[in-house]
Amino acid sequence: MRDDTRLTRLGRPHDERGQVNPSVARGSTMLAASADTLYNFPEGRTHYGRVGLETHNALRGALTELQGGAGTSLTSSGLMANTLSILASVEAGGRVLAADCIYGPVRSFLTNVLPRYGVTAEFFAPDMGAQIADLITDDVQAILLESPGSLTMELQDIPAVTKVAREKGVITIIDDTWSAGLTLKPLQLGVDYAAQALTKYVGGHSDLLLGAVVARDEALFNRLQSTERSFGFHTGPDDVYLALRGLRSMAVRMERSFQSSLTIADWLKSRPEVGHILHPAHEDHPQNALFKRDFSGGCGLFSVEFPGWDIPRSERFLDALEVFGMGFSWGGYESLAIHCDPQLKRTKTAQKHDGALIRFSIGMEAPEDLIADLEKGLAAASA
Repeated sequence: MRDDTRLTRLGRPHDERGQVNPSVARGSTMLAASADTLYNFPEGRTHYGRVGLETHNALRGALTELQGGAGTSLTSSGLMANTLSILASVEAGGRVLAADCIYGPVRSFLTNVLPRYGVTAEFFAPDMGAQIADLITDDVQAILLESPGSLTMELQDIPAVTKVAREKGVITIIDDTWSAGLTLKPLQLGVDYAAQALTKYVGGHSDLLLGAVVARDEALFNRLQSTERSFGFHTGPDDVYLALRGLRSMAVRMERSFQSSLTIADWLKSRPEVGHILHPAHEDHPQNALFKRDFSGGCGLFSVEFPGWDIPRSERFLDALEVFGMGFSWGGYESLAIHCDPQLKRTKTAQKHDGALIRFSIGMEAPEDLIADLEKGLAAASA
């Protein structure tokens, strides 16, 4: 079956009850049938609600099958999905190599939190590919990728990096939120842990915070699950149920926002105010060939360069928009726009953009209405 069809079937009961959706199972205490099974509980029995009940199992199973992995851990946010992956992969005295384009809060975790526990981080240019072998010393324990980067949209050569990492015995982790595990299959490209914010396209309606990590094989999953349970991570069944509900329509929503984003990117490219279109699926993107090789489709998130613009001009543009909102999430039904420059932090990336960088998340609105809104913003920016 194609993924579009599988999304309608994964994580469903498919039993004699005839229930289309799993129940929302809430509970903390789980009673044992006997004193012996209190500690020696049989396989399949949940001994405590923190590890999740049938609603959790349904979402974990669906994501595991969608990605072709061995098991999934759920977290309360995409940030925690990334930090859990890192914590499961490192120990004191180790070092992490991270793509320079990674999500800002993950970068902060690497630089401000991990050193307290004896782990350091080094950043590398996202286009490094197999040359990353030159950075792998005996203390490197994990390589962290985000392809594309959530602001500057750089792609990494995932197979090249994972091949080197396997040869060196280093764990690879990717923040795979942009593709939602649907249009890119990182585990099939050799990645060990695929983390994502289910908050975005899986949820799809801007009403939940949730994350997930899918492990490539059983040994990696055991390590991940042990770390998850040792830290006491838990997710509420109502948010998990909302993620399951969003999963059913994700392929349709992503395709709609993707096609609309290409329409809008083409229109923006025709404008004199616009420089490079940093959309991986757009021919203007410098790594479009990598996108065509590794991805089966895209999403509605991309960035645009506006040469010569400063922050006040970007703010005039954004303040004039009415259909686009301003907010730091994305992947919901509503379109968003933010100016990225105040939060950009890069130390290894050679590419520098001229002027302002503005990121757009295209939602479910008609592209014609979004383009009309952008015209108003551009007029205000030029006033």
